[in-house]
Amino acid sequence: MQTLGISNSEPRTDNRLKSLFWPAIQTGTDADDLGMQGYWICAIAAAIAFVTIVIIGHPILACIGALYYFLGGVGVREHSLYAALLVFLMFVLETVAGPGVLKILICVVLFSNLRATWIASRWKAGSPEAEMPMRLGTTWSDKFADKLPQWLWPKVRIIYFVFAPMLLALVLIGLTRILTHPPHF
Repeated sequence: MQTLGISNSEPRTDNRLKSLFWPAIQTGTDADDLGMQGYWICAIAAAIAFVTIVIIGHPILACIGALYYFLGGVGVREHSLYAALLVFLMFVLETVAGPGVLKILICVVLFSNLRATWIASRWKAGSPEAEMPMRLGTTWSDKFADKLPQWLWPKVRIIYFVFAPMLLALVLIGLTRILTHPPHF
């Protein structure tokens, strides 16, 4: 495949830890890697939100929350700064509602993800290094992280841009009520 020029032969310019907390872009492969990394971070946030909300006893809200984070991750994969911002803000609200060390760490990673998406969304250098790598769909992981977002985002982008702020506002209103009038057990 490398002789056909369709493999990702360009190595990453940063190590994984640096790209997670302080990303930089020098090539199109770096920009694509940041989108992929953000997608997986949002997928992990979706799984954590789903599990914690199911444990609380609200399975329908858990599905809505997981869908919110997953679709935000799809937007992040496609370098949508707005989707990255909405995911970060929602997780901050969840952390305020129920703080924990893991949630605070994920908030830091999501903030870094927001910065990475901002950098990747502006990556438009006019050189051969700026060319984005081809997205392959040979494995299930490739199909889930490369092909699905590329296919799904144009179809759900407008719906997400309307649905997500409304859900964020509802959570903010609910959190404000809980914080100002705590329930008496």
